[in-house]
Amino acid sequence: MQRPTTKTLEELAARIANAVQSGPAGDIEKNVKAMLQSGLARLDLVTREEFDTQTRVLARTREKLERLETRVAELEARFLPPASTH
Repeated sequence: MQRPTTKTLEELAARIANAVQSGPAGDIEKNVKAMLQSGLARLDLVTREEFDTQTRVLARTREKLERLETRVAELEARFLPPASTH
């Protein structure tokens, strides 16, 4: 028995791909892709870049808030009388 060559296997793969694309499976794939694209387009999504940018902004904001909280606590300790323990 003769072994198939790479070219023969590539031709067979191309024929199978063409058959799938031109048959019902290809239509199903196209319809599913169209439905997914339509559904995703209606969602209120952000890009990964925008998400990463907002993550960095949030991290800086948290750091600033922590510094301000520390400063307020220091000022309160310095200028406010101690709370009574009654």
